Amino acid sequence: MTYRQIPKTPSAYSYPLLIKNILQMPLIYAPKQEIIYRDIKRYDYLTLNQRIGQLANALKSLKVGPGTTVAVMDWDSHRYLECFFAIPMMGAVMHTINIRLPQDQLVYTINHAEDDIILVNSDFLPLLEPIQDQISRVKQFVVMTDLEQMPATTLAVAGEYETLLKNSNSDYAFPDFDENTMATTFYTTGTTGNPKGVYFSHRQLVLHTYGLMSGLCAYHSQIHLDSGDVYMPLTPMFHVHAWGIPYLCTMLGTKQVYPGKYEPAMLLKLIISEKVTFSHCVPTIIHMLVSSPAVKNFDLSKWKVIIGGSALPKGLCKAALDLGINLTSAYGMSETGPLLTASNLKPHMFDWDEETKVLMRCRTGLPVPMVNLEIVDAEGKPVPHDGKATGEVVARAPWLTQGYLKDPEKSEVLWENGWLHTGDIGFIDTEGYLQITDRVKDVIKTGGEWISSLQLEDIISQHLAISEAAVIGIPDEKWGERPMALVVLREEYKGKVTEDELKAFFQKFVDQGLIPKYGIPSKIMMVDAISKTSVGKINKKQLRVDFK
Repeated sequence: MTYRQIPKTPSAYSYPLLIKNILQMPLIYAPKQEIIYRDIKRYDYLTLNQRIGQLANALKSLKVGPGTTVAVMDWDSHRYLECFFAIPMMGAVMHTINIRLPQDQLVYTINHAEDDIILVNSDFLPLLEPIQDQISRVKQFVVMTDLEQMPATTLAVAGEYETLLKNSNSDYAFPDFDENTMATTFYTTGTTGNPKGVYFSHRQLVLHTYGLMSGLCAYHSQIHLDSGDVYMPLTPMFHVHAWGIPYLCTMLGTKQVYPGKYEPAMLLKLIISEKVTFSHCVPTIIHMLVSSPAVKNFDLSKWKVIIGGSALPKGLCKAALDLGINLTSAYGMSETGPLLTASNLKPHMFDWDEETKVLMRCRTGLPVPMVNLEIVDAEGKPVPHDGKATGEVVARAPWLTQGYLKDPEKSEVLWENGWLHTGDIGFIDTEGYLQITDRVKDVIKTGGEWISSLQLEDIISQHLAISEAAVIGIPDEKWGERPMALVVLREEYKGKVTEDELKAFFQKFVDQGLIPKYGIPSKIMMVDAISKTSVGKINKKQLRVDFK
């Protein structure tokens, strides 16, 4: 027996899943809807479309074409949104450069991606000027700036962004091509050695956009995104395409607000003045806002925020909910494009008590449509979805990276047995919710038993005195490793809380049978700040070095 293929009429059009097709609907549904950049610029979707055409023609004049790699270094802006479309729609590859990488890794990623041209915000010229002799392929730079005059630079500047657009025609015939053509590439952070490049095709990004739509727009749940929302990213656009939300919000024709450099005063101003209703960020960003005394002067009751990148602690979730912020979790990673799960409450959960609903909001979440998740043991065999059996989280979905750029060996490890291995440890409960309990590399092994650093962080975050916390394993001669907690106290509690009091708080959870007695950290250190990675996550790798 053979599978029966559908017959194809010779004249039939094979519709490719290309990014250019995302742009069609808002031009019909909401052509006059606004796109805003800080308090500097605002225009509508018709203008966005014109500027995308102008950018493509400007890049074409600089010899950009199919297969060219165009890198971007900018704050979250309308310009970045234009690049999200124009560059891949030409058949070129957009490399979103992590502006926070150390100098050696910046050089590595630019060379490894084989960038041909870099579009760079004038704020980042000092990052590129010292390394220009180490960059192998890039021969020209386009400068983006909010200043009236372009700053002087030693780089080989081909032009200033707005001037190039002004001098370019808006008509550009974006071609059809194979939907499996590479559209974007970027590099993972927080790894040992050099960053690893991931990459995504047009087909994958279009399907991911529909995955976001089904996961965030279709279900009757506590958090919902539609065309009536006002969107502002609080995740850098260089980080996994700002989680792909700009593509979704463009397709929906929502009002979009881009804040540029993240400055608390500007963020709050835009949230209030533009009536922002939907954002996404890592926990440290919402922690920064929630901890600001000024935030209590604003009505944030219409603001929905998706938290990802790191686990959402219950204490932070409660603090945000107390301010009226509708906070919930989602999960993914650079390799997954990123969306895998969202913590949508099921209808029967809406009548649950608030404490239990907070627990569910902080769950890693339900897989969105088209995502298959499993928990596997050390032999790669699935474990029961009973909320108890833990193992590594593995995934399949149509938008996962197919490997690491130019690294077939690590790509095979990533895709062992045909499943993408996340490197996260967790369980799936009887309702189907995933809960990440730790990263493989962050779990603490003490006396032959495993302790979840995330669970200990979640517990201590619920203490009223704690503003932020991290738990790591430190070497111990007797037990191999013991947990150590680093905590940042709220201002009003500084000098008023002792290590013994915090250990006693952990003891309450031991008494309830939620953690074993050996889960109480041997040491709790009060610090002024906790080290973060370039994308705002707690940098446990560095903490383990600092406190070994």
